[in-house]
Amino acid sequence: MTSPPNAPGRRPRSVTGRAAVGGKGAGDENFPVASLLIAPTLRPHIGAFYDFARAADDIADDPGLGADQKLARLDAFSDALSGARQDSPGQDAPGQDAPGGNPAAGFDSGPARALAASLQRTGVSPAHARDLLAAFRQDAVKQRYASWAELMDYCRLSAAPCGRYLLALHGEAGEAGEMGAAVVASADALSAALQVINHIQDCRADYLDLQRVYLPLDWLEAEGAALAELAAGATSPALRRVLDRMLVGVDELLADARLLPALVHDGRLAYEAAVVLAIAGKLSRRLRAEDPLAGRVALSRWQFGWCAMIGLGQGAGARLRRRRRR
Repeated sequence: MTSPPNAPGRRPRSVTGRAAVGGKGAGDENFPVASLLIAPTLRPHIGAFYDFARAADDIADDPGLGADQKLARLDAFSDALSGARQDSPGQDAPGQDAPGGNPAAGFDSGPARALAASLQRTGVSPAHARDLLAAFRQDAVKQRYASWAELMDYCRLSAAPCGRYLLALHGEAGEAGEMGAAVVASADALSAALQVINHIQDCRADYLDLQRVYLPLDWLEAEGAALAELAAGATSPALRRVLDRMLVGVDELLADARLLPALVHDGRLAYEAAVVLAIAGKLSRRLRAEDPLAGRVALSRWQFGWCAMIGLGQGAGARLRRRRRR
C-alpha cells in the first residue's frame, strides 16, 4: 500500500524498492512505492499512478497559481483521463493568464494521458484517479478542517484511492466482482493513517508555505492552541495535546488495518502492506516522542530497513495463518 504522493521532484530510492513517497522533499522517505516486493509487471503501472498523483498535487500546492488556475489545470487532467484532451508536452502558453484567457492553455497533461493509457491496459477503473483529483480540487480552495470527521472525509478522497487502486490492480475482487468489504475497509484505514502521519510531519511547513492546516480546528480550540503556534520552532503543550490526539486516531486506524496482509490474496501485496504497517507504526511512535515543529520527523535508512525486515516477518506470519484457515 502507499500514501498519497506529495513530494515534488524525482522519486527517492527506497531500501525496499525503487521509490518512496510521503514527504515534501526528495530526501524525505516514508513509504515504499512500487517496491521490489511488487510484481515487476505491475510496477510501471503503479509508477504511472504515482506520477499522475504527484503532478496533480504539485498543481494544488503551487504558490504561483491562483485557485482558478489550479482548478483549470486539474480539469485538464480529468479531461486527459477520459481522452478528451490531446495536448502536446510543452511550457505554458504566453499570456495564458490574461483576462478572458484559458488558465490551462498550453498546459501539459502528459502524466494524466500516461495514466489513462495504463488504465486502459490494466482494466482498472479511472474512478480512483478522479477521486484524487477531487481531493486536489479541495486543496485548491480549502485550507481548514473543522473536525477529525471532516479530515477523515478528506482522506477518503486524498488517501483511500491510492490503496483502492493497488487492490484493483492486483485483482483483489470479491465474488460479485467488487472488492471485499473487509479488504477495502482495512486498506482505507491504512491509507488514512499514512495521510494523517504525513499531515503531522508537515504541519509547520503546510501552515507556513501553503497556509493550510490539516489539524482539526475543534481539537485546537478544545486544547487552547492557536493556529499561529504552528509557525513556532517548538510545539507548545496545547498543540502537543492536539498532535497526540491525532496520533491516537492514527493508531486506531492502524489497528483497523492490521489484518490487511492476511486478507489480500496476492502474496506480494500482502508483504508490501505488512512492511508499510511496520513503518507507519514506527513513525507514529517517533512522532509521539519527537517534535515535528523542531524538524521533520522521519525514519533513518537503518530504521527504514529494520521496519522492512519486521514487516516481512509479520507478513510471513500473516500468510501462514491465512493458509491454515483454508
